Amino acid sequence: MNKFMAKHLTTSSISVQKRWPLLILLCIALSTAIAFFIGASFNSCNSRDYSDNNNFNTPIHSFNSEGTAATKEENPLSFMKSKLVLMVSHELSLSGGPLLLMELAFLLRAVSTRVVWITNQKPIEPDEVVYSLEQKMMDKGVEVMPAKGQEAVDIALKADLVILNTAVAGKWLDAVLQDNVARVLPKVLWWIHEMRGHYFKLEYVKHLPFVAGAMIDSHTTAEYWKNRTRERLGIKMPDTYVVHLGNSKDLMEVAEDRVARRVLRDHIRESLGVRKDDLLFAIINSVSRGKGQDLFLKAFYEAVQLSQEKKLKVPPMHAVIVGSDMGAQTKFETELRKFVSDKKIQESVRFVNKTLNVAPYLASIDVLVQNSQARGECFGRITIEAMAFQLPVLGTAAGGTMEIVVNGTTGWLHPAGKEGVTPLAGNIIRLATDMETRRTMGMKGYNRVKEIFLEHHMSHRISLVLKEVLQKAKKGTH
Repeated sequence: MNKFMAKHLTTSSISVQKRWPLLILLCIALSTAIAFFIGASFNSCNSRDYSDNNNFNTPIHSFNSEGTAATKEENPLSFMKSKLVLMVSHELSLSGGPLLLMELAFLLRAVSTRVVWITNQKPIEPDEVVYSLEQKMMDKGVEVMPAKGQEAVDIALKADLVILNTAVAGKWLDAVLQDNVARVLPKVLWWIHEMRGHYFKLEYVKHLPFVAGAMIDSHTTAEYWKNRTRERLGIKMPDTYVVHLGNSKDLMEVAEDRVARRVLRDHIRESLGVRKDDLLFAIINSVSRGKGQDLFLKAFYEAVQLSQEKKLKVPPMHAVIVGSDMGAQTKFETELRKFVSDKKIQESVRFVNKTLNVAPYLASIDVLVQNSQARGECFGRITIEAMAFQLPVLGTAAGGTMEIVVNGTTGWLHPAGKEGVTPLAGNIIRLATDMETRRTMGMKGYNRVKEIFLEHHMSHRISLVLKEVLQKAKKGTH
């Protein structure tokens, strides 16, 4: 796990070499997922005629946080014991999609499900991340198999359930199964996380109407897919299930351990060169324009200016960008760093390399900013993880964030786009000047997580979907 630990980088490129205490390392789960780049591309293949699919009134079943009850006494996935599940991921990376699928694989392995994993697209050269994640899966008893070949076809035909992860994973069906596609579709559950328009291509989703079901992380995304597939592609979504995610037990153990939080907080703050009473506003996402780091920095700068102009009594404020990639040196990140330099706020901004372990940063900051743009996040796992650490959330009024953050109670929402910069700046000032509001919002967010966003809540919701899909698979494959 150490090979994934973050390299802490301030704007002056300070690197820190300290190790975490072993006990705390063991508490930080692999399942803690940052929504990093989900960007694989594939070649097109044959299309199918959908002209007879004229009824687009696909039902969307709500297995979300508000609509189900769950108990801790028994594992809701126990009925999956001895079942064979094939999981097909478009890639294996530190992206949210693959990590979520891995988390489900581990939950199923815990009830003795046989899980076989296929990654459709791997780097040509040996990749440390792929190797490490595959090793992690094999350590948990997940069978890792090549994407192509007769063995893959045989497993797909034999499996009780096939889970395709993300829209682009659909290209694997024709490329590998070929004439056997129709035999497998009735037992396919398609887990979709994407919110971007370029995923709506027949080459990706042409088989979508014929699978047993689609599982999507938020109502906003489900409605978007239902409308977009109908209007743009002229196809009908299958039965669609909305399933809100939950925090892993391991992350909750760290979040609820005051000693662990204090150790992590002190260590990270020391590494970043900030004092214990300074205020840290952080955005934890892959650095890309769609995640809104540029607009966050503009809002932060505006908040700093406002604080100085009004001579507000607030602790020193810092903006922390977790999800940087110094090796890539992208144009967008270069723009961010230039903005920081031009505005002369280098002492108040920190860039941190992308990391699998977000818990140390959640323990060290005071406010999470979820600033995803356009349609927002499909769900935004980092939001409920921050709430577990009793952090208020400042988020865009878009996507799944609106289904997590209770505006005015667990945080504040602001518009996406440039028009959201000044409202976000105002919300930063409101929280900076009111410690009691930060504490109250953070506690209410934590209570909301405990009520509906825990691992056993998610397991219960997913179990309801799997039961329905398995019933359909039995009918469709006989």
